[in-house]
Amino acid sequence: MTYAKALAFPLLFSLCASAFAEDKSGVFSSDFDDDSKWALVYGAELETAHAHSGDKSIKVENEASIRTKSMVAEAGTMEVWLRTSAPVTNYKIKVLVNTSLSNDSGWVQVGTLEGNNNDTEYHAKRVSVDDPGKKYIRLDIESVGGTTNIDDISVDRILLSTALQKNQQLVFDEVMGKLRDDQSYQVQTEALKKLGETYTSQIEIQRQYIEYSNGIYSTISLVLATSERSKMANPLGYATFKHVIDDVKKVSSPIQKTRLDSLIRPFGDIATASLNVVTAGAFNAFAEPFKSIVATTFEKSSYENAGVSKEAQKFAEKNGLNTYQTAEKFLGEIEKELAKANGLDKDLVDIQTEVDRFRKDLSKHLKDYLVYGGQDKQSENFNRVMSKDDQIRATALKAINEGFAKQAEAVQTRSSSNAQLVQFMLRANSNIDELQEYKERFNQITSAMITFYDKFDKSIAPDQNPFSNADDRKAWEMHATKTRNYIQQSKEAFKKAYL
Repeated sequence: MTYAKALAFPLLFSLCASAFAEDKSGVFSSDFDDDSKWALVYGAELETAHAHSGDKSIKVENEASIRTKSMVAEAGTMEVWLRTSAPVTNYKIKVLVNTSLSNDSGWVQVGTLEGNNNDTEYHAKRVSVDDPGKKYIRLDIESVGGTTNIDDISVDRILLSTALQKNQQLVFDEVMGKLRDDQSYQVQTEALKKLGETYTSQIEIQRQYIEYSNGIYSTISLVLATSERSKMANPLGYATFKHVIDDVKKVSSPIQKTRLDSLIRPFGDIATASLNVVTAGAFNAFAEPFKSIVATTFEKSSYENAGVSKEAQKFAEKNGLNTYQTAEKFLGEIEKELAKANGLDKDLVDIQTEVDRFRKDLSKHLKDYLVYGGQDKQSENFNRVMSKDDQIRATALKAINEGFAKQAEAVQTRSSSNAQLVQFMLRANSNIDELQEYKERFNQITSAMITFYDKFDKSIAPDQNPFSNADDRKAWEMHATKTRNYIQQSKEAFKKAYL
């Protein structure tokens, strides 16, 4: 699949920026060049050989633990850059928080990162800490089958909506405790009211995540960047390839010229310099036949019978070997460039697949969530809460809150004891808690996008220019300059909207 196909949905953000205008500022960041922020408790050591940014990272061979030297307040999502020494190396990082360093039993696990990277490059990983308090943070790290490097750890401020949800959870737990011991109808009513408010508030959060997934990489700047990036792997964009074509046609027979034109046609139009996207399959189907045409054309028996001039025959005799060697070297350089472009293409397709799966699963979860909240007309109510009209959404949420209250009241009035009511509340609370799974899945998607941008940036750095010919290097850099501008715009828009 090409970049163009991977991005064949809306070119503009499908999000309204004002809908997500919450404080996304950072509360902690460290790149290990300055070791004043982390205490290396055991097993971790500073290393200069494999930093993601700056000069240093930490290396873990088996097990290690590090913790912040000072407290971090209002911790939301943590971002960590990880590199493993081999594709099969597995890592596991437990994230824990504590209000005191003197109470070792007070550490509470709030998140986990685990898996492998399938390569030896740095990958961004994100996990929700979501603690509105002021806590120390500890990372317990395991690395199996090789070493793991960690760099560039940052923590964003917890979102207001998440902080409120955490506070409501504490209130809910307190009310549930009282409810088990108190038969008071007033206590029950208050508990149901708070639960209904919390239940309804999570509908809007789910809507936002679905909207996020609808537009997560649908920006004009990313389309332009990936389009320009694909041109960098098209042989028609380079002087060397055009010269080889010209040299071959000087000594070709009409049928050889026709065959040559047919072979390069999938890459675009050499006369107008209109360049198509080149896939690995198309290049592989082209490379060997092209070299065969070049070699055959410059064979003496071929050009002597091609009906070309004596001057062209002399040119063939003098330049045949050099033209073939030039073509072979150039195709090797293009192949390296194409491998990078196709690698990025695959990453983007994989992200799209995961986004599509995420959106489908969360949409089903939201529909089931609405039914449990007392809304029988699943599709109709789903469309209302997903509406882009604020008034329609507000009306729908009000109706859902009222529907939940009626359903809860029915359970309350027909129950001879609190058992059935408690069961109803626990089931509703369980539905709310399930949203955390989708939050972490969304963290994985944004991690993949951040990693994609990082790999994209590295692939178009000046030192990645693969060409030996000066004109080719200049052409590559011209495309790279445009691409860097587009990808920077896309990256900034992505961070503003989604992180």
